[in-house]
Amino acid sequence: MNQPSKTPLIGVVVADDQAAVREPLAMVLGLTGDIHVVATAANGREVLDVVAERPVDVVLMDLRMPGMDGTEATRRLNETHPDVAVVVLTTFADDDSIMAALAAGARGYLTKNAGREDIARAIRAAAAGQSVLDNEVRDRLIATLSGARRPTPEQDLPDDLTPREREVLALIGRGLPNRAIAERLFISEATVKTHINNLFAKAHIQDRADAVRRAISAGLA
Repeated sequence: MNQPSKTPLIGVVVADDQAAVREPLAMVLGLTGDIHVVATAANGREVLDVVAERPVDVVLMDLRMPGMDGTEATRRLNETHPDVAVVVLTTFADDDSIMAALAAGARGYLTKNAGREDIARAIRAAAAGQSVLDNEVRDRLIATLSGARRPTPEQDLPDDLTPREREVLALIGRGLPNRAIAERLFISEATVKTHINNLFAKAHIQDRADAVRRAISAGLA
């Protein structure tokens, strides 16, 4: 008789220059059941070395690390291993740090106030191609973009986006995963994915994190 297939484990690298942070965090994440901590790293260079040698799905990345910081490591990963998602976990939630990390390609951004379940949820979302910003980070990002200009719903978006595609983009900008978007709009997840594929192609959106930025910049989120 065929045995039920197990859910694949999410391979994670925990990167933080403080052993007192990364080792307990790696231990706690290893107890979640669906997350496998492949390795820990004390700086960005070590992250790149691990990813070059082993299968990794997500890097949980601190920003301020010696040798090579998390932002530079994220940029290099995005260039050489775009299939590896980066979730920033840092004490820094200032505008410059947030914008630099997202511009480098980070798919999620959490502060170290996040609990274990929040971190695990962000890792799962990143592995599934979704982005997660904690509330403090999202509020700062909105404030930064709003202060830079007065957004309108049409700004920075192509004219041929359908009303439904705009709705989907707005909900992505609010941090909703595909299932929640489907429930909110009373459509299937497959239909949500079709809308996402279409709007990403039309608006030249790179990934989920880029969609969040575009939605906020356009005043949709």
